[in-house]
Amino acid sequence: MKVQLLWFNGCPNHEDARALLRLVMAERRITLDIDDVDATDPRVAERYRSPGSPTVRVNDRDVEPGFVDPGDYTPRCRLYPTSAGLRGLPERRWIEDALDEAQHAHGEERRA
Repeated sequence: MKVQLLWFNGCPNHEDARALLRLVMAERRITLDIDDVDATDPRVAERYRSPGSPTVRVNDRDVEPGFVDPGDYTPRCRLYPTSAGLRGLPERRWIEDALDEAQHAHGEERRA
């Protein structure tokens, strides 16, 4: 399993996203390191196809359900269309679901 956090230096939400991600991982006893990517440099943002900060990915998939890559990787803050309206963090449930799905897939691979 691969867990990734993409962020840029001017983002006020990336520390909260990191804390939420660590909390959810700890609750699931996932001890992997987070691939923490500083996408402040536009070249890094382009290389990682970062749609904004913070972005959380599990196994290279964005945690936002129905996410569509905007094709613009300019370092900027990201807004998520959550059940509470536009927010600067993904919903906790999205992270939980992505991690649960990845754990399940990993378990299936190990049994095959």
